[in-house]
Amino acid sequence: MINTDSHLGEALPYVPSPYEGKKLSVATHVALSSYWFATNFVWGALLAIMLPKQIKDLYPYDRVQALSVLTAFAAVIALVVPLFAGALSDRCAHRMGRRRPFMVVGMALNVVGLIIMALVVTISHKHGHLTPEHAGFFRVVAALLRDPMFLLLLLSFMIVQAGNNIATAAYSGMIPDLVPEEQRGHASGYMGLMSQLGTLFGVALCGLVFSKYVVFVQYGVICICLVAVGMITILKVEENRLPAKPPKIEWVAYLKSLWINPKEYPDFAWVWITRALVMLGFYAIQPYVPYYLDDVIGVRDSGGSASKVIALILVMSSLSAVYGGKLSDKIGRKRVVYIANGAIAIASLLFIFCRSLESVCLVGAFFGLAFGAYISVDWALGTDVLPSKEHAAKEMAVWHISMTLPQSVAGPIAGFMISSFGIHEALDLKEKIMVPHYEVAGYTTVFVFIAVCFATGAYLLKNVRGAR
Repeated sequence: MINTDSHLGEALPYVPSPYEGKKLSVATHVALSSYWFATNFVWGALLAIMLPKQIKDLYPYDRVQALSVLTAFAAVIALVVPLFAGALSDRCAHRMGRRRPFMVVGMALNVVGLIIMALVVTISHKHGHLTPEHAGFFRVVAALLRDPMFLLLLLSFMIVQAGNNIATAAYSGMIPDLVPEEQRGHASGYMGLMSQLGTLFGVALCGLVFSKYVVFVQYGVICICLVAVGMITILKVEENRLPAKPPKIEWVAYLKSLWINPKEYPDFAWVWITRALVMLGFYAIQPYVPYYLDDVIGVRDSGGSASKVIALILVMSSLSAVYGGKLSDKIGRKRVVYIANGAIAIASLLFIFCRSLESVCLVGAFFGLAFGAYISVDWALGTDVLPSKEHAAKEMAVWHISMTLPQSVAGPIAGFMISSFGIHEALDLKEKIMVPHYEVAGYTTVFVFIAVCFATGAYLLKNVRGAR
């Protein structure tokens, strides 16, 4: 974890919020959370639908391993970049404010990475087995890392991650910067709602509406939404600038300051740990939903079906997001998390017994309601236990690690579990070809792992004393 202490030199001057003493209007809440819609549109379309399908088309016999490598390496970028971008934005004296200049730069780099990804996917060709048929997980990974086209795809995806995390790291400081403390639960609810709606629209548009279009159209839609909706936050949200440019960061001292001593800030430490467990569970299955529908449920058009299932989950989570945030202001964040995480753990186990698309949708709706309630209070709970406000973006970047670090390991852990049980071929009666499928037991193991993560995350929250 991590500590903002005095080793960075002079303390940063306090920057008053332009919204101090005011009740934020609905329009202000929407504008403040618009970037959440934009960035989640990108990840909803890319991670949930497009990338799994494109990987399956290019590496049909190694798709789980390929997807786990992509998500793991890209998550390392998401782990490191916010630590530096967040701290730099804390000290930015630009006339636009501290956060918005970094958002502009990050969004531009994000678009560049998406364009390169579209080029790589377009010129790549389908592979057969990269290794002998029963090669182990790590042998397949080594073969992927020797494949030039896979390396190009990996590089472009890492550029997307770098740009997105430059913008998001700075943006993460906006709620603690601008929103009065008594309204943060409400703001967190809007954040959860806009996040879920962004993912929903990304999944629906790129998984259903534009799924039959060429790759460049799909990536073009993502770029347009990112810029158009992200600019609402940049243009409509007010920021006060720093009154003077602070001294340069002493990077060695800064890196040392990134340790938040759990003994001094136990609440921050426990909230960080519980969130990391929740995210570990969530990202263990999220990339593999289309493969689960294909291999376990037997849905051949797994891309379109995955779009519908994920869209249903997101609709239900959007319904509970705003109300969960408001409710947490009244009854406390912890109580909402206990209920939500317990319900998610139960839903994860229920997926093991699903054998039809209808049953998956039913359990998915239950999962979505619970997950939306959790997301709605997650951000507010994090801001409640921050050690300081002066270095909010840096500390929120540290808080962000509780999401990105699990991403870097969740994909490989789940990929190893799924692939360890082997792969078999079955005849596709419609297309009259043999199609590779991973075994059901692999997905069962992953769902049990997910349930344990969510249940443990809920249980450990009891150690947080300074938040309700």
